[in-house]
Amino acid sequence: MKISVRYYTKTGNTKKLADEIARTVGAEAKTVDKKLSGDVDILFLGSSVYAAGVDAQVKKFIEDIDVHVGKIVNFSTAAIINSTYPQIKKLAHRKGINVSSKEYHCKGSFGPLHRGKPNAADLKEASKFAESFL
Repeated sequence: MKISVRYYTKTGNTKKLADEIARTVGAEAKTVDKKLSGDVDILFLGSSVYAAGVDAQVKKFIEDIDVHVGKIVNFSTAAIINSTYPQIKKLAHRKGINVSSKEYHCKGSFGPLHRGKPNAADLKEASKFAESFL
């Protein structure tokens, strides 16, 4: 099974999850500015909520996918809003890419909000989540 991990982060919160997921599935976590170089069965895609939406770089990454992706598995962090799942699903659907109904989301620190998040417990849960796809 071919698995890739891509993420976008401004604060480093989503990178922590991406690194843990990549370690668990035996892949390398890369930022969304690195296009997929070949077909993948599972694409773990990490993002955060910025100003109530996903960043333009994540949108562009999805729009520019030109290889076969079996399904996207969303993971995200946010200080206030619950998840990027609905937005990722909508963007992927436009490209004809399935999105898993399972996702991983945790709070991310932003200024004084949720200091220290994601923490060790969050990373352990992210690892268990990723493992469930193997």
